Amino acid sequence: MVDLLWLAVVFLVIAVIAYALGGRGLAWFTADIAKFLIWLFIVLFVIALIARFLF
Repeated sequence: MVDLLWLAVVFLVIAVIAYALGGRGLAWFTADIAKFLIWLFIVLFVIALIARFLF
């Protein structure tokens, strides 16, 4: 699950670099992917935490 967080950080760095170099469309797209991966990480973390307490 840590790989999801690492991948989100990588996409966020790519978005910042693309934005600085003028690639607004690419920056928006990679930032959107990073945001999705962070939310996916949070949801999976909460599910795993609940499952750990229940079982």
